[in-house]
Amino acid sequence: MVLRFLLLPITGPLMGVTWLGEKILEQANTEIDDKENLSKQLLALQLAFDMGEILEEEFEIQEEALLLAILEAEQQERDRTQEY
Repeated sequence: MVLRFLLLPITGPLMGVTWLGEKILEQANTEIDDKENLSKQLLALQLAFDMGEILEEEFEIQEEALLLAILEAEQQERDRTQEY
């Protein structure tokens, strides 16, 4: 316990960098998952339309919403990349 306290000036920043790296990785995985989920939803929507489970009008509305969400996710990713 005392040793840990004495080494805190050295280990503290290292633990902070480790924590920050984990948060960045977590955020990146979330963004990837979001894009993948949107793509999977779009594929499921296309399949439902092809099988006649939904009407064309409903398909077009949902397809447009999903495509806009995918474009927005890609734009946010580009914006973040340009910031760094």
